[in-house]
Amino acid sequence: MSKTILIADDELEIITLLRLFLEIEGYTVIEGNNGDEALSSIQNNHIDLAIIDIMMPKLDGYQLIKLIRKEYKLPIIVLSAKNEETDKILGLGLGADDYISKPFSSMEVVARVQAQLRRTYEFDKDASLEARTCIGDIVLDHHECILYKHGQPIQLSSMEYKLLKLFTAEPGRIFTKKQIFEKVRSDYFFNDDNTIMVQISRLRDKIEDQPRNPIYIRTIRGLGYRFSKNEELNGK
Repeated sequence: MSKTILIADDELEIITLLRLFLEIEGYTVIEGNNGDEALSSIQNNHIDLAIIDIMMPKLDGYQLIKLIRKEYKLPIIVLSAKNEETDKILGLGLGADDYISKPFSSMEVVARVQAQLRRTYEFDKDASLEARTCIGDIVLDHHECILYKHGQPIQLSSMEYKLLKLFTAEPGRIFTKKQIFEKVRSDYFFNDDNTIMVQISRLRDKIEDQPRNPIYIRTIRGLGYRFSKNEELNGK
């Protein structure tokens, strides 16, 4: 079944170019020329992935990502001329799964779209998973990809779900940043960027009572991160 891709950008030339390349690969494309149109498209259509520009009229990309993440877990790729490191960290911190700077290669965008779709929709086909993983006061539902804390549902982005799934599958194990990147993103770790650090920070904000003093996701200085075991949490 064809996946539906939303392209939200106020530059018609970019939408036309990406539509051409994506439709060649068999994808259905829906476009939004501003943030309001893009949000309406997501609310009224089944969108499998969104490509979002930052500088758009009516509702900018940052605001749009925040609104999407309140209700949806579809993968989001930011496509923006704002290419400073702080811009990338902000975009990823708000819930984007990938960030591509303009000017860009259309073939690279298609490759990133394919990778995100593969990671998001094939990742959850692991039939060996139990329906839920319970550690401490949190429950990770693998069917709905929703986190429950003290019984209250918390929406996760696709990246946050993958991170939490990785950690809770082997509590107590120390994962290096390289291992996390390659297992969660299914990609080769080629530089020490802040992507993993930002995603873990966002996840801590959702699962920890005190994100600056975490009890679930522990930083092991000089090595990486580990998720606490049930017996450790029960003593808290």
